[in-house]
Amino acid sequence: MAKYLLLKHYRGGPAPIVDTPLDQWTPEDQSAHFRYMEEFADRLRESGEYVASQALSPQGTFIRFDGGGKPPVTDGPFAESKDLIAGFMLIDVDSFDRAKELAAELSAAPGPGGAPICEWLELRPMYDNNPMDEG
Repeated sequence: MAKYLLLKHYRGGPAPIVDTPLDQWTPEDQSAHFRYMEEFADRLRESGEYVASQALSPQGTFIRFDGGGKPPVTDGPFAESKDLIAGFMLIDVDSFDRAKELAAELSAAPGPGGAPICEWLELRPMYDNNPMDEG
C-alpha cells in the first residue's frame, strides 16, 4: 500500500472547466457537491483506502522561526498567490494507477446544475519513511 495526498485548490494549476467559485453556487449545488465528497470518502472507508480528509479555509497565517523571541507572523495566503489549497484527502492504495482512478472520480464531483466540475486535483505520493534514506 502507498499513501497519496489529493489536493483540491481554490486556484492554481491548469485552468478549471467550472470556474464559478463555490460561494457563488446555489445552496442546493453546494449540498450536492459536499454530499458527493462525503459518499466518496465513505466508499473509501469501506474499502480500507481512506486515511483522512479536510476542507481548508482560504484564510491563513504564515509563521516562521526567526531565532529567539516571538516568531514573525504575516497575513496569508495572499490573494495574489499562484495557488491556494481548498482541502485534501489522504488515501492508502495498492498502486499509482488506483490513486489516479480515485482522483479522477473525485474530480467528477457535481457543480452548478449537477454537472461534474472536472476540477484538477494535485496527486502527491507520500514518503513511507525519511526521504533522505531513499538514495
